[in-house]
Amino acid sequence: MTADRIALAVHDHGGDGPPLLLLHGAGRTLADWAAVAPLLVARHRVLAVDLRGHGLSPDGPWRLPEVLGDLEEVLTAHGIPGALPVGHSFGGILAVVYALEHQDVTPGAVNLDGFGWGRPDQYVGLDPDYVAQHLAQVRELNAAGQGRKLPPDGVKDLLAEQRAISERLGIPYELLEAGIRRSARERDDGALELRPGREEALQMLEVIDSLDLFALFRRMTTPLLLGRARRQVPSVPGLDWFDPMMLAYAGGLARDLAALAEERPNVTVAPIDGTHAMLLENPRAVADAVLAFTS
Repeated sequence: MTADRIALAVHDHGGDGPPLLLLHGAGRTLADWAAVAPLLVARHRVLAVDLRGHGLSPDGPWRLPEVLGDLEEVLTAHGIPGALPVGHSFGGILAVVYALEHQDVTPGAVNLDGFGWGRPDQYVGLDPDYVAQHLAQVRELNAAGQGRKLPPDGVKDLLAEQRAISERLGIPYELLEAGIRRSARERDDGALELRPGREEALQMLEVIDSLDLFALFRRMTTPLLLGRARRQVPSVPGLDWFDPMMLAYAGGLARDLAALAEERPNVTVAPIDGTHAMLLENPRAVADAVLAFTS
């Protein structure tokens, strides 16, 4: 392990056929793929990783060259440098960036609902200044919630929250529990925290904000699958403006993705029945979309 290359935690799901590298979203872990990966192994060799600073992987500065180098090292070590990157949320963005940086060996990319918060003009019917104001509030809330420290019995309380989410959204509790247990760690001072740490998380948010996603999509010349959630994320208590904004964004995103697919024959857009939590809610729909694309 060096400052530039980190030996990531890897779950090798096995399987035969063209290899896939599964990438989770920001603040998540490879446990998110636990229900999807078994549906892919009949036709693919499947690896899932914890990105640096997440799950069981070591910490390190969150800069794109180093993060992409981590992934390259994983694929080289497993003898599958030409694996197709398949990512969810921020992992989907990383899949596209990785494919662009390794065009000589990477056959394409799969981005499952990795579109960030979009541009103000994508919020159909809303004033761009109004949208920008509230997006700034969202970013502040995101930043404030990073590097969450827990009391000694904090994991117990978090698991109770996850059980409530399981019952409300119909997500198997075991999937939610695995993610929490993989993300919680004891620090040197004895305190518990959820990974990634605050410094790494803020660096990651800066990376996300620095990227022009549709410009990246248009740079792709190899096949690109863009999976879009068909259902909105749940409401946020206390934010009355959140639901109308998300509805407006869904309209603008669907419009822009349709235009992109019309413009670029290498781009496939696949609506997937689920919210942003599609990997946990509807793993079959996710797997079907990936398998239809790779076939």
